[in-house]
Amino acid sequence: MKYIAKEGIGFIIVSLSVSFVSFILYFYIGDKILKYVFLSLSLIFLIFFIFNIYFFRDPERKTTLKEDEILCPADGRVIFMQRVFDDRFLNREAVKISIFMSLFNVHVNRVPINGKVEKIIYNKGRFFSANLDKASLENEFNGIILNSNISGGRIAKIAFVQIAGLVARRIVCTIREGDEIAAGERFGLIKYGSRLDLYLPLDFKSYARINDRVFSGKTVLGRLL
Repeated sequence: MKYIAKEGIGFIIVSLSVSFVSFILYFYIGDKILKYVFLSLSLIFLIFFIFNIYFFRDPERKTTLKEDEILCPADGRVIFMQRVFDDRFLNREAVKISIFMSLFNVHVNRVPINGKVEKIIYNKGRFFSANLDKASLENEFNGIILNSNISGGRIAKIAFVQIAGLVARRIVCTIREGDEIAAGERFGLIKYGSRLDLYLPLDFKSYARINDRVFSGKTVLGRLL
């Protein structure tokens, strides 16, 4: 399925299969109560099947980036943009941008800038609602630290962090430490609602604002000066 994330294929097949089998049993079961039970199951899993196709959609995205620009890694809404001290990934002051992904956003994540993966930090945490500030600190997360060669022979170190939410309980990351990755490349997803945080150098100039709706692999968040 070209426009469906491969991580969702299992959910789609299972929900369709259960719906189909329940519908067949509805016709073969004589007991009236069981007939309505199987009919209800068939309808519920049919709805789940349709929702999974929608949720795991993976549209093609292409954007031409200018030098040192940062591509948005997730679909959703910008809920936080501020200078902070990051003591978990970069160990210094950074510009933090948080993007909240609702159940209705595309959940495939994309690389924000070309570079080499220095380190991946996974933490099995809790599951607060992803739009809360404490979700960044206490929820399950998968953080990728990336070194990028930018203009002037400089190396910019950034971090982008997949964070599970209240419903999302499964983070998928397909890249590994030492990988060379390119801006716009798919690197994973978070199932059923989530959040993604970016930690950028202080010389980052933002094009985006709080509450902006942004799109992975399409929206340019800003550039490194």
